Amino acid sequence: MPKKAKELTPLDIKRLCHPGVGRNVTFAVGGVSGLLLQLTPSGARSWILRYTINSNRRNLGLGGYPDVSLGAARQRAREAREMIWQGIDPVEHRKSEVAAVKAAQMRGLTFQDAMEQFLIGKLQEFDNTKHRKQWRATLDTYAVPVVGEMPVADIDVSDVLRILKSIWLEKTETASRLRGRVEAVLAWATVAGHREGDNPARWKGNLDAVLPKPAKVHKVSHHPALPLNDAADWFADLKSRNGIATRALEFMAMTVARSGEIRGATWEEIDLKDRLWTVPAERMKARSEHRVPLTENAIGLLSNLERQQGSMFVFPAVRGGMLSDAALSACMKRIHAARGGGYLDQRSGRPAVPHGLRSTFRDWAAERTEYPRDMAEIALAHRVGTDVERAYRRGDMLEKRRAMMAEWGRFLCGKAAAEIVQMGDAR
Repeated sequence: MPKKAKELTPLDIKRLCHPGVGRNVTFAVGGVSGLLLQLTPSGARSWILRYTINSNRRNLGLGGYPDVSLGAARQRAREAREMIWQGIDPVEHRKSEVAAVKAAQMRGLTFQDAMEQFLIGKLQEFDNTKHRKQWRATLDTYAVPVVGEMPVADIDVSDVLRILKSIWLEKTETASRLRGRVEAVLAWATVAGHREGDNPARWKGNLDAVLPKPAKVHKVSHHPALPLNDAADWFADLKSRNGIATRALEFMAMTVARSGEIRGATWEEIDLKDRLWTVPAERMKARSEHRVPLTENAIGLLSNLERQQGSMFVFPAVRGGMLSDAALSACMKRIHAARGGGYLDQRSGRPAVPHGLRSTFRDWAAERTEYPRDMAEIALAHRVGTDVERAYRRGDMLEKRRAMMAEWGRFLCGKAAAEIVQMGDAR
């Protein structure tokens, strides 16, 4: 029969000391078989119940001293011994309880809370404030009112359909983006351990079986573009007008850059000597640096601009900040109004907009020249080729694009090219 430990008193416990050398030491305190007080070299003390179950020797932590008194430690040890007598391992029982509590907490996370945690990281991907607001706005407007208070673990296909069905036919593009954003939130919740199983917002092999395809119920609306035959008249009208927004729109037409790239252009990006405008990656949609060759007319426009003191922008607003997108649109509308009927897109019959100038350039390159398709796409700062092809392509056809942009400038001015550029020459 194993030797029974002497029952120590609270004063005995208080007087116990670590010998000062070696590792942790334990003292049997009696009262319950296997109950020990563990002392570390640093002076920390904790209660341990040492027992054997199914031939396995285990140590069960019962708390630290003095937070857990001698009496409380003995009571906890007696309860654990009762479990052992019933064939239950207290260590494994505690692990299962902790896992159950954690699982319950995970399952209890609501969609709105999951969305907030997901967006903390997701919104960092966007430099554009507008895009960040759009991501949150669609979820706040359409998803949160329907499933915001639901645990993410309980959301199924029927709940996702309740979110989407009311706008799927009327606001198809918005609904399609919303579906992708709900899917992203639920995917995060799955990876974070808050739900299990398939993603109910997944399209392929899931929602596509119950919702019509977006392309079948929504026709893509392209930006109205300036007809090629009207380009010279429009450009002449533009050049006859004054104002910083007018000059920005003129520069946009000559460089076929995006509105944001034009409005955010700074003098630091412009090299008049080398006739080059270098747009940094952080200002580009594709997040890669874009070099724009400047024609003589573009250089002339920039050279004649009066630089606003205290502003870094090439085309500043009145108070020195960035020009608004609405300013360019307003300039375009004034040109339409003065013409009587305006310059209308041939396909949609709607008045051309600033962004449509890029489509006009693309139509010109394809229909009126023999320049390679890739060269025109690079001029528009579009991604060309596969990831592998882009990895091996080191150049951006800058010098070759100079000739193309010069010819585009002559086209805008109504001057016919001396000769059609052959594809062999462009290479």
